[in-house]
Formats: sequence, structure tokens, C-alpha cells
Amino acid sequence: MAQYDLTNALSEFMDLHLVFPLLEFLSTRDIYKSESLMKSKYQLLQNTNMVDFTIDVFSGLHPDEDPPEQLHQKRNEVVRQLTLLQERSSQVIEMFSKKDVAEVVEKHRDSQQLWDYLSENHKFDRERLDDVFHYGKFMYDVGNYAIASTNLDFYRNLAPADSKYYSSAQWGKLASEILQQNWDEAMEELERLKDNISAALHLTYSEVLVQRAWLIHWGLFVYFNHPQGRDSIIDVFLHQKPYLNAVQTMCPHILRYITTAVVISKRRRDGIKELIKVLQQESYKDPITEFVESLYVNFDFDEAQAKLKECKTVIENDFFIVGCLDEFTENARLIISEIFCRIHQRIEIDMLADNLNMEPAEAEKWVVNMIRLAHLDAKIDSKNGYVVMGGTSVPVYQKLIDKTKDLHLKANSCCQKIDKKLTLGI
Repeated sequence: MAQYDLTNALSEFMDLHLVFPLLEFLSTRDIYKSESLMKSKYQLLQNTNMVDFTIDVFSGLHPDEDPPEQLHQKRNEVVRQLTLLQERSSQVIEMFSKKDVAEVVEKHRDSQQLWDYLSENHKFDRERLDDVFHYGKFMYDVGNYAIASTNLDFYRNLAPADSKYYSSAQWGKLASEILQQNWDEAMEELERLKDNISAALHLTYSEVLVQRAWLIHWGLFVYFNHPQGRDSIIDVFLHQKPYLNAVQTMCPHILRYITTAVVISKRRRDGIKELIKVLQQESYKDPITEFVESLYVNFDFDEAQAKLKECKTVIENDFFIVGCLDEFTENARLIISEIFCRIHQRIEIDMLADNLNMEPAEAEKWVVNMIRLAHLDAKIDSKNGYVVMGGTSVPVYQKLIDKTKDLHLKANSCCQKIDKKLTLGI
């Protein structure tokens, strides 16, 4: 099963703090030895300021040994730095608690106007603003994500977009919301960061590509937990060319999650044709992508059934899609039945029941529901035990919808390119 584990590939595009939930999840599975996961966690913790957590992990690895002296020294240094940063940032917090400042903050949403007022009336300068960022970043490093989020948000809203720490504050704010499982706020931050990456004219093409790859991986936390997130995976990762290009160039393993989103989506028809095209271009394979190819490319139902069984194991051991198992299985069965019915004129219910591992009576009810959901022209001959298919021609209006469904995405892409060229004076 380790051959299908993507933790190593995913962690290359994630902050260390975002990797810990993945390791915690793996510790509940039987893929790797517990000691190996503990060692990996300990190595990651060396690069953070979560010293108490590091000591706990060391004690778990070496129950008969005392923690190294260097960890105690590091803890004392962390406490010293924390005290210093709290003192410096407390001056800013005190300033913002004043009535006149609170009124100006409420009145002026423009960061430049607010900055002008603070610098003129309270001698607020870049150094003090940077103190807020450093305090927020330090609190993130020690694992206090709520305080980190507040301070990084304050810095980002007040600092100009070209400030030294602006980009770091954006990513830190998103990570803080993810780690607090504030999915609505995280979705807003994700969209804001996506827009800023598109507007970042100072970045080279390769730098933009890398940032999009990072955003794709961080977005998995949000998209698989937010109520509207799964459709967003299709809209962003599959239908938006810049992000599809990032997937194909930097991280083809993301196709697992795009494929899963398409299978479980109620808007499956919006993405399946594009997905098949992409899957056939890429060398990345796993049971989930192969399940879709076996149906839509090879029309091999025996292979599809075999791959579906493998999909169950893959999904159960994947941090991001483990919660989609029942939904994936249900929709996969629906896809198998729908395609089977579309390519046959008459199907024995008993044979369909065998393919779906159901009793004939249960399969008949399943087919009735499938015909209704898939809008198939078919009827059930219960007396003789058959499903009889009618014509399968696609209505003209459906063809029109299929051909025009992506026009708004293409129009937005053209507008962005025109705006960028106008900004550059091309």
C-alpha cells in the first residue's frame, strides 16, 4: 500500500506545520512502522519552535533517556524571544486600543490612509509594523495559530503589497486558518492569495508556477473540507489552464484528487471529458485514475470492478479523501451502471446485479434510481428481468450547453491577459 501513499510528494509543497496532520493520520494506519513515523515527526520538529512537542516525541522514541540538553536550552531561548516580542508588539496593541485609533480603523479601510494617520499622530513606523509580523510568525512557529492569524492579518492589511514580509504574511494567514480548521476563512484567504499570485507582475513565470503548485497543495485542506470545495477543485485545478498547467508540470499526483472530485461531483459531466483528455496525456497512474480510464477509455467493466476494489484501499489510506469513501463508492457504481446501460440495448438485471455485487431485487431498485438521476431513456421489464434502453441521442439544447459551458472561464482568462499587457505597456 505504501506505493500509493503520496505523503512524501505532497510534503514537498507544504509548510512543515501542514505536514504534521498527515503524519498523525498515517500513525492510525498500518502503512509504515510507528517508530519510523515518530522519527520523521521528530526530524520535522527540529525546524520549529514547538519545543515541548519535540520533547514529547523524543520521550516516545527513547522512553529510557532524558531529552537532550540542547532541547532545554532551545526552550529557554524560545521563552526569551517570546517575552521580547510580546513586549515590543504590546506597544502596537496598546496603540490600537485607543479610541481615536479604533475610530480611524473603522472609518478608513484603505491601508495607505490608515498608515498616514498612524505615522503622523502616533509615530507609527515600519519597524513597529515589522514587529507585529515577527510576533505573528513566532507565534505560528510555536503552534499558537490563533494569535498568529490575528497579527499576520493586521500586518497584511496595513502593509503595502510590495512590503518585505507581505507574501509571507499571506501564506502564514492561510496556514493558520487551515490549522485551526476555520474553513470559511481559509477559503477566503485561498481566493485572495490566488488573485494576488495572478496579479504579481514582479514574479517570473517559474516563480508563479511554483506558487501555484504550493497553493494547489494547501488548497487540498480547504477544498476537501469546505461544503463547496469539491466543485472548486474541478473549477480551479481542471478548468483554469494556469493551474492545470501547474498540475501537469509540477505535481501530476494531484490528478488523484481531481479525479476523485469529478467522480463524486453532481456536475460530473462538466469535467469528465477534460479529465479523460488530461489522464491520457499523463504518465501518473493509481487505482483511482485507472478506474476512470477503464470505464471511459477502455470500456472494460471487469477491470473497472477490480480497480474499484483497489480504490477503496487507496481512499481509506489517503488523508484528504478518506471522508469521501462512501460517496465515491456510490457514485462509482452509478457510473458503471450508466455506461453499461448506454452501450447496451437490453441488459439482464441478474447480470447487472452480479456486476454491482447486489441481489436482483436490490439491483432493480438501483437501476430505477440510476435511470432517474442519469436521465436515461430506458424502462424496466420486471416480468422478464430486463432493462430495455431507448434512443440515446443527445438533445440539441444539451449539445449547446456542453459547447458553451467554458466560455466564461475563457473570457476571464482573456481579460486577465489583456489587463496584464496593458499594465506592462505592451
